[in-house]
Amino acid sequence: MKTIVAGALGECVHVAGVSNFLRLAEAAGWRTIFLGPAVPIETFIEAARSEKADLVGVSYRLTPETGERLIAEFAEAAADLHNQGVRFSFGGTPPVCRKVESLEGFFETVFDGSESREEILAYLRGEDLSDRGETSYPQTARERILWKQPYPLLRHHFGLPTMPATLEGIREIAEAKVLDVISLGIDQDAQANFFHPERQNPRSTGAGGVPVRNAQDYRQLYQASRVGNFPLMRTYSGTDDFIRLAEMYVETINIAWCAIPLFWFNQMDGRGPLTLQDSIVEHQRVMAWYGERDIPVELNEPHHWGMRDAPDVVFVVSAYLAAYNVKAFGVKDYIAQLMFNSPPNLSDAMDLAKMLAILEMIKPLEDDTFRVWRQTRTGLLSYPLEDNAARAHLATSIYLQMALRPHIIHIVGHTEADHAATASDVIAASQAARRSIENALQGQPDMTVDSAIQNRKRFLIEQTRLTLQFIKNLATEETADPLTDPKTLTKAVNLGVLDAPQLKNNPFAPGKIITRVLRGACETVSPSGEALHEQARLQKLIE
Repeated sequence: MKTIVAGALGECVHVAGVSNFLRLAEAAGWRTIFLGPAVPIETFIEAARSEKADLVGVSYRLTPETGERLIAEFAEAAADLHNQGVRFSFGGTPPVCRKVESLEGFFETVFDGSESREEILAYLRGEDLSDRGETSYPQTARERILWKQPYPLLRHHFGLPTMPATLEGIREIAEAKVLDVISLGIDQDAQANFFHPERQNPRSTGAGGVPVRNAQDYRQLYQASRVGNFPLMRTYSGTDDFIRLAEMYVETINIAWCAIPLFWFNQMDGRGPLTLQDSIVEHQRVMAWYGERDIPVELNEPHHWGMRDAPDVVFVVSAYLAAYNVKAFGVKDYIAQLMFNSPPNLSDAMDLAKMLAILEMIKPLEDDTFRVWRQTRTGLLSYPLEDNAARAHLATSIYLQMALRPHIIHIVGHTEADHAATASDVIAASQAARRSIENALQGQPDMTVDSAIQNRKRFLIEQTRLTLQFIKNLATEETADPLTDPKTLTKAVNLGVLDAPQLKNNPFAPGKIITRVLRGACETVSPSGEALHEQARLQKLIE
């Protein structure tokens, strides 16, 4: 284990930066020696010798002119150590750093506070910070997750109604180095009618995102992201011509991962031309296509039920079905999306219990060929309109999500209730999210052990298993695997095994289920308002 010795030099007593640096060093596997504030030059050098330091971290945050003289004296006194191969780094305010940079050849790197945590971690892991080109930032989701640990990847949706505005915004976001993944928001025509210009409606151009109309548009958007920290890019999988779109995404934007539902984006929700059963078949084909190419897949499935006020049990059942299908169709890296606040009036405790139930249900699916990466996000429908309240909701929601130690956090911007996020909105939301994450990583209490949360988790798992068995029983004897069989899954929706109140008058689902938030959890209830457990609910479907 390599050793780092660090402290604040001379009369400087500001050591917060040194402490943060050493915490990151410990995360990167270093043995750390903290010398504290106001360390004399002689003490610094003696400690470096006695501890056999591989790296010495020097900090000074006072007057630049005074610091320049002091640090020059330090460099002269430490010349022997430097000649023996001991490395030196410096951290301070930007004005002090500009003075220090004149000591060419002594400090191998100078930190002025503008560096991201992942850049500092990369340095401590032995990567060269002097040339932060594209090769310095991993360009696949799995590699970037592992590179950035213990910090999660940050992802945000972005797409404005015109190409020029979106191009400019992507460049601004990438240069700010606040995101690891830009989720490209494209308009509805691009999702449904990309290869069918005759079906496109000129009046709806830009509705819901950037109006991409050809492969070159995607190439330009991707090229705009090739600055700053070179974020990954991904976009919607579309609602028609799935494989043709997938081929183009891989070729034009090096798509970080595919996101597709199991039951949605079809005639049932009005977002695509296919029937429910036909869309399940096509979605499974897309999973297999990406799986063959070793590209991760996310199923943005359970929150579509939750946003339509489905009970927590249906939310968990659909999350299990999503993971089960992804594995069955050959995907090796599954990104499990866990949208909190869906529906928006759940309590934090019951929301967390629901997510823990999902993770415990899908954990047994993991093996040497199937990895689950946890991705959390704030509920789309949960943001208040008032700006300060929305910012507070963003920060507190992400702090709660950190209880799951996510690999990816999908930031839903605080402007969601008012307008589509601009580049400056994305940057502001990302900075707020980063602070919540840092606070949590510094020692968040373990909220998952709360007895009420654990009891609710166990109850949801028990109820979910009953429902899954009911779905299996819907299949014919000839069905090889009911949980991947499009006919059986369609039947589960048609009969109301999977149902939501907002599906009322839907041609594919009954929409007859009644739900209420009781004691912070979303429950199925009887017409009189009493909680209805799955055995009783499913028995009524049989009757």
